Amino acid sequence: MLNVVLLVPALGALVAALLPARLDRAGRIVATVAAAVTFVAAALLAVDRHPPRFGVLRPWQEVNVAWVPSLDLSWHLGVDGISYPLVVLTALLTLLCAGFTVARVPGGRHGRHLAALLLVIEVGILGTFLALDLVLFFVFFEVVLLPMFAVIAIWGGPERRHAARKFVLYTLLGSVLLLVGVFTVVAGAGTADLVTLSDGAGATMTYGTQLAAFVLLAIAFAVKSPLWPLHTWLPDAHTEAPTVGSVILAGVLLKMGTYGLIRVAVGVAPDAAREVAPALGVLAVAAIIVGSLVCLAQTELKRLIAYSSVGHMGFVLLGVATLSPAGIRAALIANIAHGVITGLLFFLAGAVKDRAHTGDLTALGGLRETAPGLSGLLGFAAIASLGLPGLAGFWGEAFAVVAAVQRGGPLWTTLGVLGAVGGALTAAYFLRLLRRVTHGPAAPSVAALGERGRLTGAELWAWAPLAALALVLGLAPALVVAVADAPVTALTEVVSE
Repeated sequence: MLNVVLLVPALGALVAALLPARLDRAGRIVATVAAAVTFVAAALLAVDRHPPRFGVLRPWQEVNVAWVPSLDLSWHLGVDGISYPLVVLTALLTLLCAGFTVARVPGGRHGRHLAALLLVIEVGILGTFLALDLVLFFVFFEVVLLPMFAVIAIWGGPERRHAARKFVLYTLLGSVLLLVGVFTVVAGAGTADLVTLSDGAGATMTYGTQLAAFVLLAIAFAVKSPLWPLHTWLPDAHTEAPTVGSVILAGVLLKMGTYGLIRVAVGVAPDAAREVAPALGVLAVAAIIVGSLVCLAQTELKRLIAYSSVGHMGFVLLGVATLSPAGIRAALIANIAHGVITGLLFFLAGAVKDRAHTGDLTALGGLRETAPGLSGLLGFAAIASLGLPGLAGFWGEAFAVVAAVQRGGPLWTTLGVLGAVGGALTAAYFLRLLRRVTHGPAAPSVAALGERGRLTGAELWAWAPLAALALVLGLAPALVVAVADAPVTALTEVVSE
């Protein structure tokens, strides 16, 4: 089943891309069917769980065959409670985006190629979450780069080429650091196997090697997440990317960085993680505050949502930096909640821009008068993102702050308080967004929407699952936290030794 999860979207992308132009819509349908099969296969990974082995990394299911025997590299895949929610989220968002292309293609052409690229991106992201060999992890990590560049550069907005180049340059910087970090670990520990490294082989590296590897890996993952101050590629990429590109980018591609930080950087170099944790905490809170302040000054809808991701990822990093069970669990639920809610927000932002032909907040007033359904969903997604209790955004951010305070000491208590202030700023800029966009008299750009203000069937099909998940995860966060309980406990025990 692990191989099926990767093989089906790869074959679907190949078939969709090879179909002739006259069968463009058929190609998009093929891609959607492949994404649907992948989603079902991903969900079924939790059904036939084998008894977990002893150790930190305990895969439910595992594939381990020789890949390059002469270099001791393996095709080693596995899924556990940390990776499983991200695998399912990736499969779900890809399915919704592929299905959305059946009804609407940016620019109105080459839709089958866009859908095929979405599936290739899915292969790279899923492979990153499933890889249990460091070199294989790096290969899948890099698979995402060129397809996302193409999505932005071909189907994006007026400044798409500049945004795509900036995305590639930053990501290549992270890739170089990741490659050096990977081979630092392999050379120091004598193995690339993540299970072996997590179970103690990583700790056999000298402290200097651990520290060098951790810093290299942490910076590489910070670029992908992205975390302040390495975030400046993100607003341009989001602003210029087509709607489905923004959804995938924010929903799951950024999670490759935070997942790598937990699974690889902390799991492989626990001693270095303990030493660097305070610095990570400071950077996390800086991201929360800076991201929120920039959002308060933003006047463009998609850029505001993009910068909000910097703050939300800051809460994820704060949870990780505490190196406590509560903090890691907070980071995991915040990761999933951000993917669901921000994916929905970018769908909605794309719909607003398609209808009003502008993303200027000052030109979008009164949306509730002409597009009440769209306005209501935007309000729901905004209050979910600002952390209203009972919705998905609350748990991760609240308990990241709690974990920092529980860590104790002047530094961590201060970081927890500043994180809480950042949470209040998050509420401020989202309420400002709603006041500008949905309330007041209808602005000229939205006053004449008429029938175009109604939600279409394709939009409801793509958005309803995300809205439902934002509510379900808010009421039952254990759906994510409980499956990760054993690996999180084992990881934090090793780090605290």
